[in-house]
Amino acid sequence: MNHLMQTLGFGSEDRNNGVSYKKYLLKKQIIEIFYKEGNKTIPKLCEITNNSVPNITNLLGELSNDGWICSFGMGHSKGGRKPTLYGINTNIGYILGIDLSRQYTRMCIFNLHNNYIGEILELNEGLSNSGNILTFLKESVDKLLNTNNIQIEQILGIGIAIPGFIDIRKGVSYSYPQLGDKPLKETFEDILNRPVFIEHDTRTIALGEKWFGLAKNITDVLFLNIGSGIGLSMILNGNLFRGHSGFSGEFGHIQMDPEGELCYCGKVGCLETVASGTAIVKRSKEIILKGKNTLISKITDNNPEKIKLKTIIDAANLGDQFAIELLEEASEYLSKGISILIHLFNPEAIIIGGEMAYADSLIKDPIQQKISKYTITLMKQDTQILVSQLKGEAALLGTLPVVMSKLFSEEFS
Repeated sequence: MNHLMQTLGFGSEDRNNGVSYKKYLLKKQIIEIFYKEGNKTIPKLCEITNNSVPNITNLLGELSNDGWICSFGMGHSKGGRKPTLYGINTNIGYILGIDLSRQYTRMCIFNLHNNYIGEILELNEGLSNSGNILTFLKESVDKLLNTNNIQIEQILGIGIAIPGFIDIRKGVSYSYPQLGDKPLKETFEDILNRPVFIEHDTRTIALGEKWFGLAKNITDVLFLNIGSGIGLSMILNGNLFRGHSGFSGEFGHIQMDPEGELCYCGKVGCLETVASGTAIVKRSKEIILKGKNTLISKITDNNPEKIKLKTIIDAANLGDQFAIELLEEASEYLSKGISILIHLFNPEAIIIGGEMAYADSLIKDPIQQKISKYTITLMKQDTQILVSQLKGEAALLGTLPVVMSKLFSEEFS
């Protein structure tokens, strides 16, 4: 049964009771209105839900007794006494967001006003470098909850952003066999003991941008997630596009160099082999080991194994010419790929996100200059190239719509 049903007092004995079910649906609608639109007065709720004042008043009383809502002062008066504003009690429950990457894991807790509770927990273990990722996740979640004095029972849902090939129909990861052959939702729920909702990392970033970032008012927008790999997510006609099997957006695996390096996907010369964070780091190490003088070495205490994409971006932002050149080289290949996207989709905007967003104008400017070589002018000038303002927080923020849309939409399971 949907966890929201249980917390709203709708039990299994009410399944066949039409009156109870209608009351539950109206309560859920009221909470959804508060969550998405903010505080409301009783008259406004009556107008939105097409219900009477006595009915809404009674339901608000029940929701208040259950701890779901509370008053937030007075609203504007249209004549006479000012009406009371009602909204969600921020302490009634929480959402846990997890950004599970290849090399790292980031997690945090949100209240129902979409605010962080405590600090983001950042860990240097992920899907590719953890001995037992499931045990690691369980221990890390317990640590985060204990740090913030929150009980697991207070978590309404957990959103997990995860990379790789995920079959949305089966919910199975084809990229990380260590997660088992069961649906990911079941695997994670078994260890975390709460409702879990899975989404591909790049699509989670797109949702974060759509709800909280630069894409709020854009209907057709593409998101590039450039970090250790390169992913693409598309919002077309206002809707997130997943593709037939959920595999859409593997932008990093279009071929750029027929004579290039073997990619981990098994193909040759993919965009990821020349323009991803992994590729940029690999090239920097090769050149530094040949004696290149660069700030990157100083930042890493002359230990090339410590070099990450963020290291190179930091050096570039400090004016290091070698680091700037590495980003410029990557921008050449990225601009070729982006020109293909512009010709295919004619988007209003393309947003650069992921770790590469920290490079800001150092990646945006060369891409804008170079796409002129590969893109029809009329189409190029119709598309904005933007850099995410949410940067590394986009995936975590994106877990909110992943979880809340499911909690509000699911009925019986």
